[in-house]
Amino acid sequence: MTADSLSEDGIVFEQEPKEPTEPDDQQAVDDQTGELAGQQLRFRVGSCIKFRRLDKYLTGRFSHFSRTRLQKIIKEQGVNVNGRPAKPSCNLNPGDEIDLILPPREFRELVPENIPLDVLYEDEHLLVVNKQADLIVHPARGNRSGTLVNALVYHFQKLSSGSEDFRPGIVHRLDRNTTGALVVAKDDTTHWKLSRQFAQRTIKKTYIAIVHGTPQLDADCINAPLGVHPTARERYAIRPDTGKEAITFYQVLQAFRGYALLELDLKTGRTHQIRVHLSYIKHPIVADDLYGGKAVYPWQVEDRDAAAEAPLMSRTALHAWKLEITHPASGKRMEFEAPLPADMQNFLDTLRKFRKL
Repeated sequence: MTADSLSEDGIVFEQEPKEPTEPDDQQAVDDQTGELAGQQLRFRVGSCIKFRRLDKYLTGRFSHFSRTRLQKIIKEQGVNVNGRPAKPSCNLNPGDEIDLILPPREFRELVPENIPLDVLYEDEHLLVVNKQADLIVHPARGNRSGTLVNALVYHFQKLSSGSEDFRPGIVHRLDRNTTGALVVAKDDTTHWKLSRQFAQRTIKKTYIAIVHGTPQLDADCINAPLGVHPTARERYAIRPDTGKEAITFYQVLQAFRGYALLELDLKTGRTHQIRVHLSYIKHPIVADDLYGGKAVYPWQVEDRDAAAEAPLMSRTALHAWKLEITHPASGKRMEFEAPLPADMQNFLDTLRKFRKL
């Protein structure tokens, strides 16, 4: 979309840009999105369609707007295709004419917050934190504050630019309720060098999980491709035909009656990989309700009558135990170990007391 294509009556006539879009061209589109907010836009779909669904197509065209926000506009009949209100799932064809009015861009501000951090290591290039439970790594839709990033910008003056807006220092992520070791970059050179290590799979990540039941084999490799769940967008699933390669190695460290402590090493790092893989072999992580895990109460572990008690584990019992990297500046191989959080340690101690084989 160019400024020259805006006519006197405020209507934009434009063909879809050819794929792939050059970075500079896409930046121009993003920069001008705010200027076009509130104006009537009209453009024709070109011959190279990356996404046929209307909502996905518009998300690709107007990257400053979330798909959820654009879907809302479509559902409110704010988008016409060939002169008629369309649904988000409407399939587009070359030559289709789209009319819409863009809403104002959301204003976002990254606010420093004094959230305590457990720093395992720090130097001038990077730091490693032991992330606590119930902490989202970076701001996202619906969670603009209270994240690890908000804490980082409060405690540290120097952080890398990040791979995306509002993600300074963030090289990799852990799920909200997954605890443990997470590396943060302080400068852009460190950031891209660490990112390359993740991409080349030279970073070693070792997790600990407490699962329901005990796997039949003391150690094994789970090799099952992952993709977005076909019906539940917040979940991932084993997708043999369309999924991406996902490989997890596990070892049983200790078995109990009804539960087991596992060590897990990742060859790949897909979203929700460990959680989906363990659910796939019928041993979901304790309290991981998204993938079949259940909260565990003291009376259950102690084989007592049901009682009104707080659960021993009310969040996913998964911990990023060890992280091994090559230091981007010194070239030295370094390993960091994050102690188990209190809830997992207490749960483990209770199992050792009441559920020993």
